[in-house]
Amino acid sequence: MQSNDKAFDEIIHHRRSNRAFDPAIEIPDEVIATALKHAILSPNSSNMQLWEFHWIHSKDMLNAFIPLCLDQKAASTAKHLVVFITRQDLWKKRSRWNIEQIQTTIQGEANKFQKAGLNYYGKLMPFMYMRDPLGLMGIFRKTLSFIMGLKGPFFRAGGAAQQRITVHKSCALAAQTFMLSIASAGYHTCPMEGFDELRVKKILGLPRRAEVNMIIGIGKGTEQGIWGPRFRVPYDEVVRKL
Repeated sequence: MQSNDKAFDEIIHHRRSNRAFDPAIEIPDEVIATALKHAILSPNSSNMQLWEFHWIHSKDMLNAFIPLCLDQKAASTAKHLVVFITRQDLWKKRSRWNIEQIQTTIQGEANKFQKAGLNYYGKLMPFMYMRDPLGLMGIFRKTLSFIMGLKGPFFRAGGAAQQRITVHKSCALAAQTFMLSIASAGYHTCPMEGFDELRVKKILGLPRRAEVNMIIGIGKGTEQGIWGPRFRVPYDEVVRKL
């Protein structure tokens, strides 16, 4: 095993969901900021980056989040919390942003890759993310995918449910990058799904279509924060080598 492989293996095994953090050990802001910068570099669908990361830092806000996280110790003992948010509603803004990034690379006439990128974000992304009150665009996307799929492999575009899945997958990838970065600094995390999403959205001032992907508590883990050995379904049961 190469040194880089060994280091990553150690990070993977260090990262455990620790549910009780040491109250005497502070986590430097720089550790959180670096982990968030790493999270931003995570892979995501079409580079749309339909996410936000709300860093809960002040004591008042941390205390306010404890009941919202149903009084879990992973929240009440955390030195920091980060709320991972999906922002499907920002697709127009993110499409324009990608177009602007491509335009800054054009010198003179756009080459075929730049033209393809402009069409991708100017035409395909609106087609993929556009919604209407009656859900007609979703029906149209499904119908078109079915017809095109009769000729051969084709991306099966769908409606609002598929859009939600797409943005949540991307946000979860960012959350995992964040947790691995925290682990590489020698600290611990606990991703939480037990929270009152309506009240979390209200306190953060989020719009209706924003959704909470997960809330992560960060601190220096304790022995009592680990609830036992890590059990995983056997390799041969979950891995299919074809």
